[in-house]
Amino acid sequence: MDKLRLYVWIALAGAVYYLYITWQVDYPPPPPVVPSATTAPTSSDALPALPSNTTTAPIAAVPNSPVPASADIPAAPPAIPARIIHVVTDVYDIDINSIGGELVRADLIKYPHSKKDPSPVRLFDPTPQTYFAARSGLRAADEKSAPTHQASFASDVQEYKLAEGQDQLAVKLTWTDGEGINVTKTYTFKRGSYVIDLDYDVQNQSAKEWQATSYVQMVRRQPLMETSILRPETYAHMGPAAFDGKAYHKLSLSDDEDKNYKGDYTGAWLAAMQHHFVVAAVPPPTASYNYQLVVDSPHSFAFTYRGPLQSAAPGGNAHFKETLFVGPKITAQLQPVGSKLDLTVDYGLLTIIADPLFWLLSKVHSFVGNWGWAIILVTIIIKGVFYKLTEASGKSMAKMREMAPRLKALQERYKDDREQLGRATMEFYKREKINPLAGCLPMLVQMPVWMAFYWVLLNGAEMRQAPFLGYLTDLSSPDPYFILPIFLGIVNFVQFKLNPQPADPVQAKVMMVMPLLMTAMMVLFPSGLALYWVTNTLLSIAQQWHINRVVAAEAAKQKN
Repeated sequence: MDKLRLYVWIALAGAVYYLYITWQVDYPPPPPVVPSATTAPTSSDALPALPSNTTTAPIAAVPNSPVPASADIPAAPPAIPARIIHVVTDVYDIDINSIGGELVRADLIKYPHSKKDPSPVRLFDPTPQTYFAARSGLRAADEKSAPTHQASFASDVQEYKLAEGQDQLAVKLTWTDGEGINVTKTYTFKRGSYVIDLDYDVQNQSAKEWQATSYVQMVRRQPLMETSILRPETYAHMGPAAFDGKAYHKLSLSDDEDKNYKGDYTGAWLAAMQHHFVVAAVPPPTASYNYQLVVDSPHSFAFTYRGPLQSAAPGGNAHFKETLFVGPKITAQLQPVGSKLDLTVDYGLLTIIADPLFWLLSKVHSFVGNWGWAIILVTIIIKGVFYKLTEASGKSMAKMREMAPRLKALQERYKDDREQLGRATMEFYKREKINPLAGCLPMLVQMPVWMAFYWVLLNGAEMRQAPFLGYLTDLSSPDPYFILPIFLGIVNFVQFKLNPQPADPVQAKVMMVMPLLMTAMMVLFPSGLALYWVTNTLLSIAQQWHINRVVAAEAAKQKN
């Protein structure tokens, strides 16, 4: 029994180490690449290739295009002066470039960088060192002029703002080829939503059929970040991701296979990810779209999908539609947008536990309105679910505690005969109906729940910077004053004293060090996880104290 308990603690330490190794493998730090301003123009400057059933070739990049001219630094401004269309809603502060109608800046006004830095999180970014934009457009099958991301759009309004009482805001951009093809490109923003609808309405007033294909392209130069165990966001996957209609893929810019990701998929989507936030483009799920990732360097990429050709007959119309998600990884908003888009909230191997755990946390939070109290109440619920298991374990441990003097006498009697001691001990357990493994089961059950809690707290945007009480203003970050970790060490020591003590002095000393190790671990982990562990340990202490009293009373009755 003593060795088994030691092995469980070793298993816990091993699980933490495995968690760290898995973290390193799943979210490797970006390689230290020195940016170069002299590299050749990238393939991301070219327009997407047309479908294979056309005979035309891809159009080369136009000179002075408003897209990055290298893997690192955007090109010079276009020959046609660009104008910025400024859009403000209740969740966004966005800039749209009149060249291409592309999204070049997106600030999430409800999400500050940190408690100390109130500036909003910025996703799309025109800064050369962290360039990030969402391009989109239509490419004509005849290779003539078309409303691509290199074309100039007109807008009658330069400033848009979602007014009080207004549920949605439509930003309209227009383009014409001067020969009868008129296109209206419309971004629709909705109150409280991070979903952006993108529509193209084509009016063909010419005398011949007009064919085009729509596309969306995410272009990003990722910031270089030095990884730190004290900054979990530096370990989260930053880069492209995709769903091919069947499987979800996190794509590494340094993996040769991932760098060549391409194919034709139905019901798919693409995304550019970072910790807590995602930008995704989702085409209509009924048609096959061509996907291609182009990696310009270990920190720069262009990820594109292109749809099938659609036609607008002479005097007729055509409609193209895309859906963008630009914001935090909020499960409730991600799920309706695209099939399995909520997989961007990455819980790793423990998704099967983390998903229902987060669902339960969300339901409780909807009643109490505070994620800290939700964690405490869910911990109580989990403890209730496993109550019978822990009760049986507790009774076994209480009996072990009561029988400790007799076990010690056995050890003294057979101290020179280990084999005989083992047989006598097992006979003693059988006679007294004690299960030496029962005390280990609760810890084994709790470990996957503990690790699932960790991933939920680490990756759930809903709990990002969520306050609890007093100084605990962010449950997704470590306790700044180490109060919860220290308190956890104290209650773990109390729990250790309530349980039967190992007969081996060396094992006893090792077990006494465990509370210190738990404190050291929790210093690095989110305070919400420490809150869960403290609550769970306090409940375990209360249960074990009660069971010890009941077992002691029963033993006293038997003696009398």
